[in-house]
Amino acid sequence: MAHHSVFVAGATGYLGRALIPRLIERQHTVRGLARQGSEGKLPAGCEPVVGDALDQATFAMHIRPSDTFVQLVGVPHPGPAKAEQFRKIDLVSARASVAAASANGIEHFIYVSVAQPAPIMKVYQEVRAEGERLIRASGMNATILRPWYILGPGHWWPYFLVPAYRLCERIPATRAGALRCGLVTLKQMVNALIAAVESPASGIKVIEVPGIRSEPMPDNSTAKALR
Repeated sequence: MAHHSVFVAGATGYLGRALIPRLIERQHTVRGLARQGSEGKLPAGCEPVVGDALDQATFAMHIRPSDTFVQLVGVPHPGPAKAEQFRKIDLVSARASVAAASANGIEHFIYVSVAQPAPIMKVYQEVRAEGERLIRASGMNATILRPWYILGPGHWWPYFLVPAYRLCERIPATRAGALRCGLVTLKQMVNALIAAVESPASGIKVIEVPGIRSEPMPDNSTAKALR
């Protein structure tokens, strides 16, 4: 397994704090972008980069010698009422990350987008679709993951919907939509991100919910399974 130098934007967030320890345990070098005063939230072994994810000028000079950029910045607990935050945070950070990564010759860009199309959260989908467009326009090799909702600590309420999802997945007329907008676990999402780091895309690779769910636990991991 080749070891990578990984730059993570959104390093102190929900996904970042779960992903980074696993990458370090697998002997990848990780640098995490954190706001001033938040460096202490970074997992042990992660090199801090103090900067503003919305302003590429504050972190672009610290990306090298990373070969992989993972963009995890986003509004926590997204909901329909947060449309303006999606535009001001998710979209602005995606623009900053893509521009900074491209300017620094990043070999592989990894982006957490969202399932598309979906019946709700129109602005969220539009913002993430614009992020995908920016990546394609940059010419970078990229892996785009499209989860809908990630189950994990503090994010359990959609479990009430599991019976409805299972029913819809069995009905031909609703099966495709139920699979595309299905639920994934934090463990599945982290496994898919690790696989993306360790198997870089050539061109653009898009991973939908079924692909995220089916990604096996990476080999040679000393990490305990996420609970």
